[in-house]
Amino acid sequence: MAGMGVIIVIGAIIASMVVANYMYTQYTTNYIEAVAGKPIMVGPVEYTITFEGTHEGSKEMTPENTFVKIGITAKNTSDEKTILSGGQFYIVDEKDQKHEAVFGEFSSKDLFLESLEPNKSIERTTQFDIPFDEEKKYKIIIRPQKDQSTVDTAVVCIRNC
Repeated sequence: MAGMGVIIVIGAIIASMVVANYMYTQYTTNYIEAVAGKPIMVGPVEYTITFEGTHEGSKEMTPENTFVKIGITAKNTSDEKTILSGGQFYIVDEKDQKHEAVFGEFSSKDLFLESLEPNKSIERTTQFDIPFDEEKKYKIIIRPQKDQSTVDTAVVCIRNC
């Protein structure tokens, strides 16, 4: 009878491996790549990222290094409202270091937290405080909002692609 118990245990192990593998593939980040100026979908939102240059901030807020500014056009392609926030955007330098967006009211378009209506698009900007070098390659990472239930993450090359 011992043989039957071993078969049941092995069957249970195989079943749990199948389930674990399925869960892993459901939640593994899927990186999709684009270049600045070309639209890219992350969940229900179509983004177009542009490099807007650098700036030194304002009297109230100056960067430690240099502010690298990007333009963000976001279009909600779904039938439901969704959220857009500065926390979804990161800049990645050549050393693969990630830097979060910095919110500062530098313009009326500066992205903080926005509600994005169905089938509407908005234009915003945000910036990152980094030691900027004209010669280096920079990419923007766009992560989905939690409620958007997608594993897609966009990687958009904005400089020296």
